[in-house]
Amino acid sequence: MSPADHRLLRHLLIAVAIKIVVLTLLWWVFIREARVPVDSERAAAHLGGAASGPSGASK
Repeated sequence: MSPADHRLLRHLLIAVAIKIVVLTLLWWVFIREARVPVDSERAAAHLGGAASGPSGASK
């Protein structure tokens, strides 16, 4: 590899590392605490089926 190739590789690795750090920080600040409550009735309604009991078996 030529010195220019090494420099390009180093710059690309630094850019990718910075992007990973920025994405991690954005997730940590804005998304980490977000929770979506899901119950069996809402999930069944969304999927178009009937909700089963807590045991998962229907009689």
